Amino acid sequence: MGWLFLKVLLMGVSFSGFLYPLVEFFFSGKTRDQKPNFVIILADDMGWGDLGANWAETEDTPSLDQMAAEGMRFVDFHAAASTCSPSRASLLTGRLGLRNGVTHNFAVTSVGGLPLNETTLGEVLQQAGYVTGMIGKWHLGHHGSYHPNFRGFDYYFGIPYSHDMGCTDDPGYNHPPCPACPLGKGPLRHPERECYTHLALPLYENLRIVEQPVILNSLAQKYAEKATQFIQHASAAGRPFLLYVGLAHTHVPLSAPGPPGRGAYGAGLREMDSLVGRIKDTVDRTAKENTLLWFTGDNGPWAQKCELAGSVGPFTGSWQTHQGGSPAKQTTWEAGHRVPALAYWPSRVPINVTSTALLSVLDIFPTVVALAQANLPLRRHFDGLDVSEVLFGGSQTGHRVLFHPNSGVAGDYGALQTVRLEHHKAFYATGEEGPLSLAPCAEALLALRPP
Repeated sequence: MGWLFLKVLLMGVSFSGFLYPLVEFFFSGKTRDQKPNFVIILADDMGWGDLGANWAETEDTPSLDQMAAEGMRFVDFHAAASTCSPSRASLLTGRLGLRNGVTHNFAVTSVGGLPLNETTLGEVLQQAGYVTGMIGKWHLGHHGSYHPNFRGFDYYFGIPYSHDMGCTDDPGYNHPPCPACPLGKGPLRHPERECYTHLALPLYENLRIVEQPVILNSLAQKYAEKATQFIQHASAAGRPFLLYVGLAHTHVPLSAPGPPGRGAYGAGLREMDSLVGRIKDTVDRTAKENTLLWFTGDNGPWAQKCELAGSVGPFTGSWQTHQGGSPAKQTTWEAGHRVPALAYWPSRVPINVTSTALLSVLDIFPTVVALAQANLPLRRHFDGLDVSEVLFGGSQTGHRVLFHPNSGVAGDYGALQTVRLEHHKAFYATGEEGPLSLAPCAEALLALRPP
């Protein structure tokens, strides 16, 4: 049990104090052998059309558009599921939910998380000599051994689940709006809406809550500062590093200063773009030639949030919307899982290249493991591919077949109800209006019309 006590002790030390000198002292002793660094940034509920490089109508992502011009843009890139927890589990394991056991979102009340017999990307790279950090939304279990510090990440700073799963003093924009945390004792939930009023949203640094409730309008700034510090500390220590950033953007509630409606969404998109730009600038100053920066999204926009949801671009799902349903998040329609994706690595990833290869978030795990010269876990079947040749411009070949699991519309969670075969896509279940109806958005628009 000595190792566990030591790990808990180290995780309890503040990053702003002397965590990384301690980690380096106890666990390093090696000099860097020029293994590449990795920064993986995962946006939340960002639409394919929210990236200006993808969709000319979007003008809110100058930093990401610059990254696309300086690297590779993937236009046929897909989340492994159309909702939060399953998509994140697949990123960190390279396996679909039916294999890794995560087929639905974890709740505030969930006592479990990503099964402990699953090996995460952080754990694989730790064993290969990397220092690992996770900043932002985790959403794979927050109790005991499911905490990120015990799932392969030396450092953690963030919110354990979605930032709408707890109340704050300044709730930001949501549809329908939720109240601030109650003063004193109040009802467990808002009487008419699924708003959390029984728990103030916590912000963790390793195992310690450092802010509760979270101040949402300063969260992006904190994430940028912590990401910068992590990269600088790891680089100064001569350690290869993995930094995984789970952004709060552009999931509701939106907190960036801006007018209500589409103005609020655009403000949030610009704030996210600025945050990513700061991380890229830090990489450029400290480890530019030896760092792969990979940006993508966890699923498509949350269409039921109406004017507070992102752009699906050309993937409007006309058939589905004509039935009164949604073409986006939680569905296997194209806008539910086709997400923006960029790769940036000067001197390795060719500049200003658009890849049409059929790729997936599932591919991040095996590709990073291969580039790190690490070993894949034994006795595991992986659904992702090592797409290094695509990254480096030597191939346009990705998946021939790609499965899209049910993420809440119809049937069993995680069931493989849609399959992509090269340029064709077959649906074995199309869902129904149900809880994904866009009728509330139509009602909201009617309410805004002048009499």
